[in-house]
Amino acid sequence: MGDAEVIPLGTRGKPGRGTGSGKPSSAARSLAGSTPARKKAAPRPTPPAPTEPVEPPVEPPVEPPDETADLHLPSQSGPEAPPAPEPATPEQAPAPEPRLEVRDREPTGGIPVGDWLQALTSAAAEVFGDRWEQRLAEFLAFLRRRVTGEFEVDEYGFDAEVTERFLLATVRPLAQKWFRVEVRGAENIPTDGGALVVSNHSGTIPLDGLVSMVSIHDSTGRNLRPLGADLVFRMPIFGELARKGGATLACNEDAQRMLAGGELVGVWPEGFKGIGKPYSDRYKLQRFGRGGFVSAAIRTGVPIIPCSVVGAEEIYPLVGNVPSLARLLGVPYIPITPFFPLLGPLGMVPLPSKWLIEFGEPIRTDAYDGGAADDPMLVFNVTDQVRETIQQTLYTLLMQRRSVFY
Repeated sequence: MGDAEVIPLGTRGKPGRGTGSGKPSSAARSLAGSTPARKKAAPRPTPPAPTEPVEPPVEPPVEPPDETADLHLPSQSGPEAPPAPEPATPEQAPAPEPRLEVRDREPTGGIPVGDWLQALTSAAAEVFGDRWEQRLAEFLAFLRRRVTGEFEVDEYGFDAEVTERFLLATVRPLAQKWFRVEVRGAENIPTDGGALVVSNHSGTIPLDGLVSMVSIHDSTGRNLRPLGADLVFRMPIFGELARKGGATLACNEDAQRMLAGGELVGVWPEGFKGIGKPYSDRYKLQRFGRGGFVSAAIRTGVPIIPCSVVGAEEIYPLVGNVPSLARLLGVPYIPITPFFPLLGPLGMVPLPSKWLIEFGEPIRTDAYDGGAADDPMLVFNVTDQVRETIQQTLYTLLMQRRSVFY
């Protein structure tokens, strides 16, 4: 075949059309829009797409089988065997459970808990004795009763449990170890029934009343119910403690009710004149007032127990007073001792004097008739008898005491 002329399609058989030498037809322009037609290049063979390397699937860590569990593996040869599960991806693989490794470690140098417990146990036994566990249980039971309100208080505010466990327990070491109190004549105190204990008053600060309460309780097991001045109950903290300790106002009505109820009542007729007297007048009894305590004892028919205390005069030797400041503060006196206020709070520490407490024979009042309490001469005579008994006993004890401090 000879050379033939190739006529492109769409030229209507006319050479020259579609060769690029002429203008495109209207049909071509309508198909191509405003963009001139370009000659298409021959299609090149498409190279094969590069294959990405396939990473092998990461198998999850195999946990050790549980020896206690029964393993039932399905048979792979049977027709009903389930298809094998697809391997989990790293994202889906369960994290292995953490395991605690127990290793033998060297001691870090701290004190073991067992040693702490043993040390606390030894310290408690050293301080509280061999019965420290029982005392701890009693203290916890006391706290429980305080919280639940299961405790008794009489009409005067006396709380026997607080008095025995705290008030007397606080004063007891001071009486036994510091003052080394020696008690005589405790058998003269009746074991039951009403009685009136009449004592001298001294010491600048009335510690003799507290020490007498401890001595009577330890010797007879009875609680002494003090009659106190109104100043004691006006003080914010001491007034409440005095009420809980069994004290009440020193008046005939309360004294008679207590004595008639079988209580052991204590009275210090010297009052502030006794504890506030100078050291030069030590062991010289002041006036016993009008004898109101004797009237209460005669009306109730209870015995009067004279009590003489030696040693309280030396704990705070009173060498001076500031009456103007005392009137400003509303107190009977402002004491000045050789150590107070010179040494400040240290001057409030009492001197360790040797104490002797003697209870004399009872003075009976049940032999008098009912109207004897209204006889001023009879009341004065009984009051003077009690005062002279205490004064003579003081002189006797002073002669028997070898020294102030032993």
